[in-house]
Amino acid sequence: MVVAFRRHTLLPLDDCLYALQPTIPHLTRSSLHRCLKRHGISRLPQVEGEASPKRKFKTYPIGFFHVDIAQVQTAQGKLYLFVAIDRASKFAVTQLVDKANRQTARAFLEALVAAVPYRVEIVLTDNGVQFADLPKNRSGPTARLRGHPFDRACGEQGIEHRLTKPNHPWTNGQVERMNRTIKDATVKRYHYESHDQLVRHLADFVGAYNFARRLKTLNGLTPYEFVCKRWTTEPERFRLNPLQQIPGLNT
Repeated sequence: MVVAFRRHTLLPLDDCLYALQPTIPHLTRSSLHRCLKRHGISRLPQVEGEASPKRKFKTYPIGFFHVDIAQVQTAQGKLYLFVAIDRASKFAVTQLVDKANRQTARAFLEALVAAVPYRVEIVLTDNGVQFADLPKNRSGPTARLRGHPFDRACGEQGIEHRLTKPNHPWTNGQVERMNRTIKDATVKRYHYESHDQLVRHLADFVGAYNFARRLKTLNGLTPYEFVCKRWTTEPERFRLNPLQQIPGLNT
């Protein structure tokens, strides 16, 4: 079973371990590696033209969120998907809206702050008009006086708003990857007759991701388990006790 799973999925060692442990509770990383090595499949085949080693993001404490917007479609028409993901915990927050403008961007920021049990300290966005004025309009006295609605909302919440460099979309790559993950699990796989169907499925998917999906980058923890672990070492960063927000049988 283990060998067939590896050959079929070509998943890395740790991802194989997390996927198989619910079925084989006694399975350990070392025993899995020995099994794969014995059958000659401990190394994944090299992909032709594989990219050079990836550089890691600078380490940040929890509270640094990448934010982006994506467009999705149902039979009813077009929707816009706001997505935020924490650089450290990988905890994600989403919201579907009819329009992507300054007002909905501000409302999403407020929803993000309410959804996360710890303080949101930094938000990184692109230079879209939902988040920032055009570069030519940012330095004038009127712009400095009124400020962009998203910037004002960040200031009210004590959040530092950072912008990606123009023409450098990879700076916000974490949230763009999350956008692709969400689309692959929803609109690219299923047909939705209504917006409500997508809203419900998206909520189920994000809940499962935050509370049940074990990530290699978090050493096998789910995003929310990582958050709870940080609660024990850095309680000063939290607004609420995250242990009281874990979904139970009645949620």
